[in-house]
Amino acid sequence: MKILSFGEIIWDVYENEKFIGGAPLNLAAHCSKQGAEVFMLSSVGNDDLGKDALIEVKNFNVKTDFVSVNNEKETGKCIVTLNKNGVPSYNVLTDVAYDYIKVPDNINNFQFDIFCFGTLALRSSENLETVKSILKKSNIKKVYCDINIRPPFFSDETILFALENANILKVSDEELHYVTEACKYNKLSDISQKYDNLEFILLTQGDKGATVYDCKNKKAYSQTAPKVKVASSVGAGDSFGATFLCEYFKTNDISRSLKKSIEISAFVVSKKEAIPEY
Repeated sequence: MKILSFGEIIWDVYENEKFIGGAPLNLAAHCSKQGAEVFMLSSVGNDDLGKDALIEVKNFNVKTDFVSVNNEKETGKCIVTLNKNGVPSYNVLTDVAYDYIKVPDNINNFQFDIFCFGTLALRSSENLETVKSILKKSNIKKVYCDINIRPPFFSDETILFALENANILKVSDEELHYVTEACKYNKLSDISQKYDNLEFILLTQGDKGATVYDCKNKKAYSQTAPKVKVASSVGAGDSFGATFLCEYFKTNDISRSLKKSIEISAFVVSKKEAIPEY
C-alpha cells in the first residue's frame, strides 16, 4: 500500500524535552511501522530543527522526496503542556515552513492508494490550494482526512472541505461538535447521507474506545478501550487512524481493524512519545 501524507512536520516542545510530531507525520510513521510505503508531503525550515526533522522522518522509514526546505521560514514548533490526566494543550506557532507546502513537480508520476491530510495545515490559503490541486490532478484512490481542531486554526470552510472530499473521516468526540455545527447535522448517519463520498467515519472516544460508522451499510461498530496508565494522549488518534487504514485495506474486516486500532492507540497512550517503538 502506498500512502501520501500531507501537512505539518512540527516539533512538540515540552518543559524539558522535545519530540518530532504533527498529526500527518505521526500518521505516516505509524503507517510505515505497519508495512505501508509512505511519502511525506511537507516543508521544513533551513535551520537546525529542520535538519533534525529530516533525519527523524527518514528514521521512521518515511520517504522525504516531497519534503521541501524553506529558506525564509522556520521549522514548525508547538509548545505542549499536559494536565494531570495527560491531556495536552497546544501553542502552535504560525507563519512557519509547513504553512507554505507546494505541489511537487513530479507528483503525477506516482499513484497513491491513500492521500491523507488534516485540517490544521489548511489554516493557510496556500496549503488549501495545494490540496485542491492534488485532489484534482493526482493519481489517488482514496482520501483520508483527520479533523484536528486547534483553535483558532480552523474554520467551517476547511471542515466542510474535508467532509466534501474525504472517503474516510476521523474525528474525536471532543471535536465532533465542530463538525456538526459546520454541516448542521448532528448524527453520523445524517452526515454520511449528506456527503455520499464518505465510506467510513472514525470516531475516537478517549478511554471509552472508538466507533467506526460504515456509511454505505449504515452500520456502527464500537469497541471499548483497555485500561492503561496514561502518559500522554499525543499521537494516539494518529496511531488509531493509521492502524485502521493499514489493517482495513489488508483485511477488509471492519471489526478486526477497529480492535487492532484500539490496541495500538492504547499502547501509544501509555508512552510519552507520539511515535514510540512498538
